[in-house]
Amino acid sequence: MAKAVLAPLETIRTRMVVGVGSKHIVGSFVEVIEQQGWQGLWAGNTINMLRIIPTQAIEFGTFEFVKREMTAAQEKCKKDGCPKLQIGHINIDLSFPWISPVAVGGAAAGIVSTLVCHPLEVIKDRLTVNRDLYPSISLAFRKIYKDDGIGGFYAGISPTLIGMLPYSTCYYFMYETIKKSYCQAKNKKSLNRAELLIVGALSGLTASTISFPLEVARKRLMVGALQGKCPAHMAGALAEVIREDGLLGLYRGWGASCLKVMPTSGITWMFYEAWKEVLLGNKPYL
Repeated sequence: MAKAVLAPLETIRTRMVVGVGSKHIVGSFVEVIEQQGWQGLWAGNTINMLRIIPTQAIEFGTFEFVKREMTAAQEKCKKDGCPKLQIGHINIDLSFPWISPVAVGGAAAGIVSTLVCHPLEVIKDRLTVNRDLYPSISLAFRKIYKDDGIGGFYAGISPTLIGMLPYSTCYYFMYETIKKSYCQAKNKKSLNRAELLIVGALSGLTASTISFPLEVARKRLMVGALQGKCPAHMAGALAEVIREDGLLGLYRGWGASCLKVMPTSGITWMFYEAWKEVLLGNKPYL
């Protein structure tokens, strides 16, 4: 639902992040419509829809599994005691009680989903940035494979993982933290749909703001070959952005990203929590 409705913002965000066309949100909208028509705002949306289904399924499934397993392990250690590692006069508690199961679950969710679904992200970005060179999913797939082999589908995987780690960790941690704090403050057991929408939006905004410079570098690396100047690594991509646009260039497209990330995150968490209640039998309807 979120991807279908907000596809135009995703298109504008991708173009601004990689430095294609206008540097302003409104100007970029007008530019796409003039060049490709209204349908240009949904460029790459089919592959985006195909990408988001397995990505979100793997991400949420991994998050819930890791969070529950870590929580159970920590509770077991508290009850039965955990072994300690002694180094000289220092004893280290191997239960690691200071580690947040939510944060670890979020990090694992981002890493696993990225490893599995990265090729679809590469194809989506190519379709968004250069519609003339990659007019369809099948042609994009064949061209990438012909030019770069299997490795082409994992272009930019290292910076993607580096960028995903802080984003995913912060995203899930902030959601659970804000949700828990709000419930305690209001003395509530659960949130209504509007509250879930707001909490989800805030978690997405925070995570996106913290990790956005890495997202800019990642996009530069993934589509740099199209512009004939692909940086060698993430540090090179960051240096290139700073050299061309200054420090503010690291947040080029941040406004468009927030316009996309906040409603996407809010809608995603609202539907996820609603469906979870239905599937667990707590509510008979959404």
